[in-house]
Amino acid sequence: MHVEEAIIIGAGPCGLAAAIELQRIGLRPLVIEKRNLVHSISQYPTYMHFFSTPELLEIGGIPFTTANDKPSRLEALNYYRTAAQRHQLRIRPYTAITRIVKQSGGFLLEGEDRFGQPCSFYTRYVVIATGYFDHPNELGISGEQLAKVSHFFREAHPYAGMKVAIIGGSNSAIDAALELERVGAEVTVVYRGDHYSSSIKPWVRPGFESKVAKGVISMLFRSTVTHIGNDDITVHGPKGEQQIANDFVLALTGFHPDRNFLAETGVTIEAEGYPTFNEDTMETNVPGVYLAGVVASRHEANEIFIESGRYHGHKIAAHLTQKKDMTAT
Repeated sequence: MHVEEAIIIGAGPCGLAAAIELQRIGLRPLVIEKRNLVHSISQYPTYMHFFSTPELLEIGGIPFTTANDKPSRLEALNYYRTAAQRHQLRIRPYTAITRIVKQSGGFLLEGEDRFGQPCSFYTRYVVIATGYFDHPNELGISGEQLAKVSHFFREAHPYAGMKVAIIGGSNSAIDAALELERVGAEVTVVYRGDHYSSSIKPWVRPGFESKVAKGVISMLFRSTVTHIGNDDITVHGPKGEQQIANDFVLALTGFHPDRNFLAETGVTIEAEGYPTFNEDTMETNVPGVYLAGVVASRHEANEIFIESGRYHGHKIAAHLTQKKDMTAT
């Protein structure tokens, strides 16, 4: 068994930021990540650019420089990798924590490595900084489990010349539609909203609307996909039900944190489905267990992103410092 004073579960930007803040107060936390460093960003579309400016993504006092107005996915991967290296963070990748058990004076963390071998850790403090990319918001319709359906979009090339339906109306859906159209895909966007989302990037929306107006991209408002077949999809909208020929479906309907893992740890889930925690300290109702990043979101996973989640570590460090001072007196 490995014994640590503090363990952070999740090596995303918010988990790394929390590790840096804990180091600053004299702790040497171990960061445990079930996949690779900043896994969620590595899952983003290959050529994606962030909505945020680089300074809003910075952690650990390390400047984030880019030649563009908005940093790219590749630049972000390099930046967070560099930040972890410069701060000499202790990171154990490809290790999944499956259970947290409260014990006298601390917590037992049980898990397994990438070979399925069990491992365990004992620690006094736990920071849960798990993201949400492993838990897509499912449609709950027949055919969703077909191989032609994906909740992720990486790049357009594999879909060249194919009939592709995109479910959703967020930035990710709009960006994917534009990329797919450029490689010759026949794109249909199915969106339950009455009109375009106000969150769409303002420099992207005019070009997208122009392609819809010209009939290059098909945009179906107030519509939902009710069935996915091998060669088509069924869409219910203002005109009733219609079958649309289809080769692939991209269900870009967002993601959500793993609430079950929190509940099994002892963190209460409020009636609205939110975890219980103190917003000033990020400590949950389980003393010694803290939240950082999107896992602390109140409504949607997008509510807390790097811009705000990177500060959670500072709150946690301040609270742990207060605890240490009280113990010393």
